[in-house]
Amino acid sequence: MKVFTDLQAPRELIDWLRASIAPHELLLPTQGATSVLADLPTDPLMQEADIVLGQPRVDAVLSSRNLKWLQISTAGYTRYDSAEFRAEMRTRGIVVSNSSHVYDAPCAEHVLAFMLANARQLPRGLATRCANGTPEWLALRRDSRLLQGQSLLIAGYGTIAERLIELLEPFRMSITAIRRQARGNEKVPIIPPDQANAALATADHVVNILPDNPASLRWFDAGRLGHMKPGAIFYNIGRGSTVDQDALAEALKSGHLAAAWLDVTDPEPLADDHVLWTCDNCHITPHTAGGQFDETRILIGRFLDNLQRHLSGQPIVDRIM
Repeated sequence: MKVFTDLQAPRELIDWLRASIAPHELLLPTQGATSVLADLPTDPLMQEADIVLGQPRVDAVLSSRNLKWLQISTAGYTRYDSAEFRAEMRTRGIVVSNSSHVYDAPCAEHVLAFMLANARQLPRGLATRCANGTPEWLALRRDSRLLQGQSLLIAGYGTIAERLIELLEPFRMSITAIRRQARGNEKVPIIPPDQANAALATADHVVNILPDNPASLRWFDAGRLGHMKPGAIFYNIGRGSTVDQDALAEALKSGHLAAAWLDVTDPEPLADDHVLWTCDNCHITPHTAGGQFDETRILIGRFLDNLQRHLSGQPIVDRIM
């Protein structure tokens, strides 16, 4: 078989991939890109591939006659998430998987770091020089909280949510999640989207992990943000397009929400003059939640594990189509 990848990886990792898939052939693009989402013309070598690892153009996938399996090199797959693309994959029997299990742990730990930083008032503490016993010092101690006993609502249930739930187990929080269709194997109680407002009204923390699709566009609008419990904390590691950012800024400035912690915005990076930058209670990291040491090696390792499953007829991990 022929395996095509457009991964941007050091030569030693490409050599490792080539040796690990032998005797199958590794095909590499004839031109590189600065981003996995760069809109380069279809590489003719991809048309020869039985398996693709990376972020190929949608039209390249649709025009490929040999393709049997596509593993997307990210957790997100917005460009492929259409009824037409799904129908074509189903008709042609092409398996499509993503890389959710590469990014679930770092994203979950990023959210946990956000939650602990907020609970322990780290932004204020790190920016403050105050003596023991002063009013400022006493206020910092008074405003520091425990996660124990607080409630969390997760919007979007998947591998990141599952890992976050595992990490939060020692904190004994009350956790529920919103999911379009419960599958029965979730780790926490699931509520449907039409019951979201009631759940938002009682949650101390709301974590948004919604993907980017037409149904989720500005899902957290002024109405839903307004239904959130006064003093609640909002976190977003899903996609910036799922939040009305002007409405979020208003909720923060009015004091309705105590704080927001965002790893994603729309656009990225957020414009320097955007109102969110003026909110002292809004903290933004530049879409780094999925990052981790040796990320590309881990990504390739996951692909190789799935390749063995594919060759032996076992179910593909992280299959989405």
